[in-house]
Amino acid sequence: METKTTVTQGVPVRAGKKRRNQLPAAIVVLLGIIIVAVILGGKSPGLAISWVIGIGFGVVLQKSRFCFAAAFRDPFLTGSTSLAKAVIIAVAIASLGFGAVQYAAVSGGGNPPGFISPVGLHTAIGAILFGIGMVIAGGCASGTLMRVGEGFTMQWLVLVFFVIGTLWGTHDYAFWKAVFFDRAPQVHLPSALGWPLSFILQFLVLGALYILADKWGNRQRN
Repeated sequence: METKTTVTQGVPVRAGKKRRNQLPAAIVVLLGIIIVAVILGGKSPGLAISWVIGIGFGVVLQKSRFCFAAAFRDPFLTGSTSLAKAVIIAVAIASLGFGAVQYAAVSGGGNPPGFISPVGLHTAIGAILFGIGMVIAGGCASGTLMRVGEGFTMQWLVLVFFVIGTLWGTHDYAFWKAVFFDRAPQVHLPSALGWPLSFILQFLVLGALYILADKWGNRQRN
């Protein structure tokens, strides 16, 4: 395809290439999604539903550019806190939903559903290592998967080592569990403080973080 070159203030500027029509490719991909959904639905309705929900999440992530790595990185790198505030809102909504599910189970005489992870030194070490890794890689798990779909070759490499690291961690899980997990306390705030106080404390912390992020973003813009 030919490109035109124009001169602006004595500096040659190369015009951008014309964008290709992606509609045919989109139709092919959509048909593929439908065919896979039908095949999975023949085996199990749950598989088809999971497939459609996964595709939907991918579209939302791609269109919103939602990425946890950017949420923690951008306030210090660019001063933008829009994604950080979005993550805080998402955590608040998730806390409300999961809290309601757990409260309903406990009120019925059952145990709180879900896996309550132990908190200890391994949590801080893992968070620091993962934080460094996702900044170097340019994305978290969701951001990496999104950019793989967009064709970023660097994220293909990141995904390969993401899988290798996950398999390695799974292989040595028994060792890490014996060294760290079994010796760390399991903290379930509603069981320790009661449901009302736990909800209040959770949303007070999230509200304070949101206000702090908003003020940080406004200060960087000014």
